[in-house]
Amino acid sequence: MGSRAMKKMLALAALIAPVPALAQGMVTSADPRATEAGREILRAGGSASDAALAMMLALTVVEPQSSGIGGGGFLLHQSAKGPLETIDGREKAPMAATPDRFLGPDGKPIPFVQAFPGGKSVGVPGNIRLAALASKKWGKLPWKALFAPAIRLAENGYTVTRPMAAASTNLTPMWSGGSTAVAGPEGGTSTGVADSTGRFPQIAAMYSRNGKPLAEGETIKNPTLAKLLRKIAAEGPDAFYTGENAKALLTAVTTSKVAPGDMTAADLTAYEAKERAPVCGTYRSYKVCGMGPPSSGATTVLQILGMLERFDLAKLGKDSPESWHLIAEAMQLAYADREKYLGDADFVDVPVAGLIDKGYIAQRSGLISPARALGRYEPGTPPGAQPRTPGSQPNEHGTTHFIAVDGEGDVATMTSTIEMPFGSQLMANGFVLNNELTDFSLAPEKDGAPVANRVEPGKRPLSSMSPTIVYDQSGAPVFTVGAAGGKTIIMQVAKAIIAHFDWKLPARDALGLGLVFFNNDGIVLEQGTILAPMKPALKAKGHKVSVARLGLKANAAERTPSGWVGAADPRGVGNALSE
Repeated sequence: MGSRAMKKMLALAALIAPVPALAQGMVTSADPRATEAGREILRAGGSASDAALAMMLALTVVEPQSSGIGGGGFLLHQSAKGPLETIDGREKAPMAATPDRFLGPDGKPIPFVQAFPGGKSVGVPGNIRLAALASKKWGKLPWKALFAPAIRLAENGYTVTRPMAAASTNLTPMWSGGSTAVAGPEGGTSTGVADSTGRFPQIAAMYSRNGKPLAEGETIKNPTLAKLLRKIAAEGPDAFYTGENAKALLTAVTTSKVAPGDMTAADLTAYEAKERAPVCGTYRSYKVCGMGPPSSGATTVLQILGMLERFDLAKLGKDSPESWHLIAEAMQLAYADREKYLGDADFVDVPVAGLIDKGYIAQRSGLISPARALGRYEPGTPPGAQPRTPGSQPNEHGTTHFIAVDGEGDVATMTSTIEMPFGSQLMANGFVLNNELTDFSLAPEKDGAPVANRVEPGKRPLSSMSPTIVYDQSGAPVFTVGAAGGKTIIMQVAKAIIAHFDWKLPARDALGLGLVFFNNDGIVLEQGTILAPMKPALKAKGHKVSVARLGLKANAAERTPSGWVGAADPRGVGNALSE
């Protein structure tokens, strides 16, 4: 992003006014144990940031298939007494990484199912550095206090949830050397091929039982992780990035039986979480803010919403196939721009201001006809864009979102990830290591030209994570949302905003409402929702339509006259608690 565009983003963010506090704290996450950890911290006098970080640490223990200290995340923090700020804790590629990292001997990208397991896919984890920076900026409790709930859970044990059991069912054969079907880059399945037994012995020992998947309700203890958490709590973030833990992490990555990696001690010690300017725009009378690159969330969400602004979605309603036709058209046009222009802004020029320019969005919206599907969804040329080659990015599945609001009105909303379920399938000191480097475009070039999201040394891969805060006309935050589910994250967030503000649904109902997405064959309607019966009507408008499960998971919170009310996705096991 250029300096002029950066100044514009900062100026827009600064217009968000501090707001009076409502005397009610709130936390929500995808796991009740993590949500309780957040409430415990609020009750101890912690800030929204403290509570969010405690949830991140607790989720490391109880939702290891989705996120944790072995991965990274994005945090938005809105202070009741200051501006909106964001922290980028996205993982980074080792300095030895090169653009051909995921190419086979024939010079073509290897299949995703071969790319994600093992050491080559592991990026330098960012969540502990993010936590340290957030604690320093906004924390009220001592650093050590944030770790207490997670340490208890790891030491005393916790029960396996339905999502965790399902994740281990999908991947257990891979750990022991059998073949397995795993979620592929388009959300389908791909078959993994066995090469030997005992490919991932640490994770198999922790999250399977004699080679069989975990069962819902059984108990897991993780004393190794508890010991590490105690050390980081006592000694600070350097205890993660240096010393014994760094050695264990590097050993896991570089001696992996599958695709050993090239991460070094210097990569770990050099990692820093980064403050970035939020990306803000408007939708109807509301201001919508999110994370800038390497997140593709804010720009794509704002494009989708902006293209829909000229249509009266409130009048059409949630039960109208025309509403979902319009949403599907805006989605596909916005994602076309995402694929072409988005990447780590520290390495490539991302035309952020141009992508969310009202004139450009109106031009893109003009391509949408209420009567007929466009059929081809090509990227446009936003103001300030340089010539760019579109790439493609695999789809991540191991992600989670959580939110905390404290009694003073501070809001912390964070998305955290390890990419695939159980990440790279590697563990170190009791935590799961990410496979975030497969969020880069596996093919570094297309038609002889480099793509924006290619692998480069020290680069952060493009992400769909989209923590978002919505503000009313007075500048008060009134809604916040984030999701898990790979590229569907962006659509889950956009849909929740439309459902809440256009269709007046409470946050939980907005999350649970069905979703439209797309693949290479056309649009996909979420099975078992109000969208599935719309298939004939959408086909009549020229769409190619299928119906499928989409694997969605989101959390949100809305500001009501009596205070903040949290919501967890009804598809999952998460919850919300007030304080």
